[in-house]
Amino acid sequence: MDRFSSMAIFVRVVERGSFTAAAEGSGMTPTMVGNHIRELERRLEGRLLNRTTRRQSLTELGMRYHARCLEILAMVDFAELDAREMQSSPRGRLRVSCPAIYGTRVLVPALATYLDRYPEVQVELSLSDRFVDLAEEGFDAAIRAGVLPDSGLIARPLTHSPRIACASPAYLARHGQPLVPADLVQHNCLAFMVATGPEREWRFLRPDGNGVERIAVRGRLDVNGGLALREAALAGLGVIFQPQVMLQEDLDAGRLVRLFPDWPAQTWPIHVVHLPDAHMPPKLASFIAFLQETLGHDSEP
Repeated sequence: MDRFSSMAIFVRVVERGSFTAAAEGSGMTPTMVGNHIRELERRLEGRLLNRTTRRQSLTELGMRYHARCLEILAMVDFAELDAREMQSSPRGRLRVSCPAIYGTRVLVPALATYLDRYPEVQVELSLSDRFVDLAEEGFDAAIRAGVLPDSGLIARPLTHSPRIACASPAYLARHGQPLVPADLVQHNCLAFMVATGPEREWRFLRPDGNGVERIAVRGRLDVNGGLALREAALAGLGVIFQPQVMLQEDLDAGRLVRLFPDWPAQTWPIHVVHLPDAHMPPKLASFIAFLQETLGHDSEP
């Protein structure tokens, strides 16, 4: 027998005063009610009720057990109510993973509106350029850039992020400015590290619209963080190929120079991904809807 059901039946017997009264409206017979009480007494190794043909009363054990049953059943009711409320309105902790650049420059500024709109949601944002395991690490969602692997996750498109090649004026003064992407083979190209290794194939859209030019670049520094690559470029170490949203302020200030401005920027798709869930929690559904509403467009920064 289910222990919680037996506890609830015991409380009902105490409230109603008899097995027969407790059975009424419960879908059980008085005999079934009695079986539950006897199973509890067997488990507790003691009598809960003093029963005669005319009345029943609680034993000392029954009084203590009844009080605890009321507390436990109230906690169970509260837990179920809380869970139902979480499924009816956005609330609770929302754990999100996001690339450091996109999170810092794009997502964090937008979160003020989301948090103001949903005051019962607490966002825990992890900025990392690695692909986290949502199930293993307990994340509700992740924002990812680039072509997605076949991971079994649900992916919802948001926007596209242009990537451009840049270098500092000091680097270009020392090594000369490449005029076309093919010239990069003569330069120190700083690569972004992914799980499979450094990105050494850089792709550029041809100005005539006739496909993509792939350049196998070389370099002496590989880094697994985009912001660190930016610092390396600012220090004059070499050429980087990174999202324009990260570099725009440096371009505007002249700290970096965009290479091949006549070549259209190659773009990476941005998605928000989450685990399959037939009953998506409102906190996650509201977050995805907010991202699609706020960030779901294809405009360049």
